[in-house]
Amino acid sequence: MSITFNADEIFAMAIEIEQNGAKFYRKAAENAESAVIKEMLTDMATMEDGHETGFKAMREELTDADKEQVTFDPQGEAELYLQEMADSHGTEGKKSLDMELTGKESIREILETAINAEKDSIVFYISMKKLVPSQAGKEKVDDIIAEEIGHVTLLGSQLAQLG
Repeated sequence: MSITFNADEIFAMAIEIEQNGAKFYRKAAENAESAVIKEMLTDMATMEDGHETGFKAMREELTDADKEQVTFDPQGEAELYLQEMADSHGTEGKKSLDMELTGKESIREILETAINAEKDSIVFYISMKKLVPSQAGKEKVDDIIAEEIGHVTLLGSQLAQLG
């Protein structure tokens, strides 16, 4: 079965990814020993909250046509696939897909995990953008991609400072 998604489903997935990201950064900030790193991670969580708010606003602007199911799916496979996509792209909040943060990670491990998760999000959002109708906020997805790239840059500079 070829699985396609409507804009409403795509935005729902993006919202969950951003929630996972904010959760990761808050948990990492709780465990950060450096005040500078704690503040940066807290700021990252706030930025992820902003992305979530943006996706929620875009989702609310969708028309009924944007929300219509575009594929005959009596078994609900599309919904299961969407959940798996959100879970697998939402590695923020975890060291990996199956490992929660313990609080014993080094700042290097936290930053490397965050960079990888942000890169995954960028790839996801670039793919997602192709599926979002222009009137449903396609250009806003570009803005979020740019912010996610900025996150990688910020995290990378922090990592480089560790030496």
